Amino acid sequence: MQWVYWVKLYDSKFQAGVLAKRMEEDWWIYGYECPSEVEVFKSKKGRFGVRYSIY
Repeated sequence: MQWVYWVKLYDSKFQAGVLAKRMEEDWWIYGYECPSEVEVFKSKKGRFGVRYSIY
């Protein structure tokens, strides 16, 4: 499985979680392929990001 990382990092886990939920629910509106898994991760510097897998 290969992860695709969203470009932007967020200061709070809540902000990243909102993006992750929107990706799960609204993928068809934005023309993305349906992600099979979406995950919030914490970077080494303490910021939060979103990664997803298409396959």
